[in-house]
Order: sequence, then C-alpha cells, then structure tokens
Amino acid sequence: MNQNIINRQVILKSRPDGIPQLDNFQLVQQQIDPLNDGEVLLKTIYLSLDPYMRGLMSQAMAETETWYTDRLELGDTIVGGTISRIVDSRHPDFQIGDLVSSFSGWQEYQVSDGTGLIKLDKNTEHLSHALSLVGMTGFTAYHGLLNIGQPKVNETVVVASATGAVGSVVGQIAKIKQAYTVGIAGGEEKCRYAVEVLGFDQCIDHKSPDFKQRLTEALPNGIDVYFENVGGAVFEAVQPLLNNYARIPVCGVVAHYNANKLPEGPNRIPQLMIEIISKRLHIQGFLINDHYEQYYEQFKKDVNQWIAEGKLSIKEEIVDGIENAPQTFIHLLSGQNFGKVLIKVSEE
Repeated sequence: MNQNIINRQVILKSRPDGIPQLDNFQLVQQQIDPLNDGEVLLKTIYLSLDPYMRGLMSQAMAETETWYTDRLELGDTIVGGTISRIVDSRHPDFQIGDLVSSFSGWQEYQVSDGTGLIKLDKNTEHLSHALSLVGMTGFTAYHGLLNIGQPKVNETVVVASATGAVGSVVGQIAKIKQAYTVGIAGGEEKCRYAVEVLGFDQCIDHKSPDFKQRLTEALPNGIDVYFENVGGAVFEAVQPLLNNYARIPVCGVVAHYNANKLPEGPNRIPQLMIEIISKRLHIQGFLINDHYEQYYEQFKKDVNQWIAEGKLSIKEEIVDGIENAPQTFIHLLSGQNFGKVLIKVSEE
C-alpha cells in the first residue's frame, strides 16, 4: 500500500556555529520501501519543536560522552516528538487509521516496528494537546514543579520563560496550588499575557534595563521555588533572591544552547556553591523521560481534571509545512514564540 510514497525530511546538513542558520538544514526526499512483517507506516500530523533539539546539533555535544541522549550526526533526520496516523500496517497490534504518539522527527513519514508508539483516542478533541498540554510539555511542567519544586500554599514561585510552552503551564499549576507566582518573560506584550491570561501575580520583563531591580522589588519575601529553563543573566538575577531551602527544578538552559565556548567574565561557581551550602538549596536537574512509568498516569488524571474545570490551558503556535520547520525553530530559539510551537505536517 505504501508503494511510490515519497518522504520529505529535514536533515542536519552542517553543525550550527552559534545561532542556527537555514543553511544548517536541508530538505531531502526519499522513497519509502515496502513494509516488512511487524512494521507500520506512520504519517506525521503534528511535529513538536523544542529548544533541546539545538543541543543535539552542536559540535560540543557531538564530542561529549556524557550527553543524555543520542546526538545528531550530519545527514541525520532532526529528532522530535510527533503525533502520527498509521496509514499502512503489517503489525498485529496496530491498525490502519490508528493515531499514535511517536518520535518520528522532522519528516512526513516513518517506518516503525512499533517500539515506543502510544495509541491515542481517535475521538481526542484537541489532537495537538497530546504534544503540549497533556504531552511531554505539560508533563515536564507538572513533574518539575510538583515533585521537585513542591510549592506550598502562599510560597513564592518564580518561573523563567513564563509564556513559553513549559513555563506557561508551570505558572498555571502554581496558581492552582495557591502559590504567589511571578513570571519572567521577554517584552511587555508577553508579560501582559502572563498576568492577564495565564494568571501570574506579576511578570517582570528581562529585557528591561532595570530588570534586576524590578525583580528584587517584586519579591520582598524572596523565592521559595524557581523553575529554571533559561539560565544565563536570568539566573544571575534570581540567585541572590533565593530563600533558605529554596527548590530549583532545572529542565533546560536555553540561554546557553547556542554557545560554542564558556562565557567570559567572573567565575561565579564558588559563590553559587557557598549559597547551595549556606541556604541549603535543592537544585535538581531532570529528564522527563525518566519519570513516565512512575508519574505519568497521575499527571494525566490531574491535568485532564484541571482542563475540564477551566483551570488549565495552553496557547499553541502552529505553522504549516515540514519545509517551514527550520525557520520556525530558529524563531523559537530567539524567543519569538508564545506557548507551544508545533509544525502541522499533514491534515488530521
């Protein structure tokens, strides 16, 4: 059934030096071979774009032996979470028409042996939510905040990239848990959105020339939980405001993904280490793939309830066409997005 199907895919043509450029990517075509027994053919509907993908492209990650996932080699299809429909099957557990959560990457089709595929309800109202609010994005926010950050009623939670995919969900969950919630975002428009739509108590513009002062004034009682996904100058402003026993879940450092060398300036590691001891800080990095087995079912139960109650939502920025993935990804890394960024590869 899959004869003469041409797959369009985006490969890593060259490694970015700093901010990725369009010529680091290449759109190529490849014919799909007939299926073998035990295989299925997936047609991508939605592709998730996420900052972590930048790290997989870098020369530094190509040379390290400690990176947390398989790095991208030149010529590889760019990785990424997807929602797909099965359009051909020689696998007993999957039928034509099934919807699945997959990891097909930046391409229109993928041949799979079924490993890692998760069936989705065909009657799902918002299919794209399987990659955002009730997918990896929402689960990252939920697990990082509740299982690591553990905010208590009336504690102060600060969220970096407050209008981004993960940060926007973190802020809403923090309010559900009755915490005082302060967001950090880039620009007045994003800060207005954080307060007026997402429900943050305050939002501070990190592009403001007096950012550190404004952040300090907004936090007279310090910070009990800081959800970190940015790093850089934002963390430098946050660090002095951390309270004793503050919890810091770390799921990303987007400010550093384009770096090809260590930043110049004073070495702040000794100061941080002293504060980790003196303030008894709890700083914990996490990879969400480690936690599906233990926490995912509770996450789905809680999040679906909050959605039904109107307490939780997400803004999705959806761009049509696999050919537009590189430019959209570049925009994402420069902060030109609100909420979750998705590529619509084909019709639902």
